Amino acid sequence: MTDDARLPAHLEVASLIRLVNAAGGFATVLAKGERDAGTILAVLVHNGTDARLYERMPQMDGTRDWACSRRQDVENPFEFQDYLTRRKAQDPDVWVVELDVAQAERFIGAAPDAG
Repeated sequence: MTDDARLPAHLEVASLIRLVNAAGGFATVLAKGERDAGTILAVLVHNGTDARLYERMPQMDGTRDWACSRRQDVENPFEFQDYLTRRKAQDPDVWVVELDVAQAERFIGAAPDAG
């Protein structure tokens, strides 16, 4: 899929929220970005713990796959939130959506994170 054929960000975020809610989880928008072309960051948690940040990373074949770019450090939990705050400041078009559900990677099509 080329960037021109990309699903608008607001529709993708709304879809993720509906899917997680239908599965008995909780999902919410932490930061609302550019409606159509904003980058989406997904914070995946289970029962509010073990936060992992996923974002799409460019691949050699031109695709963009979800990859875990950061994990919350249990000894320094504020570092994770500080990183999100910096990302939002650097890119006002970014969306941040939190998915709180077991095995949340399945909703974004990413392989389960081994930690």
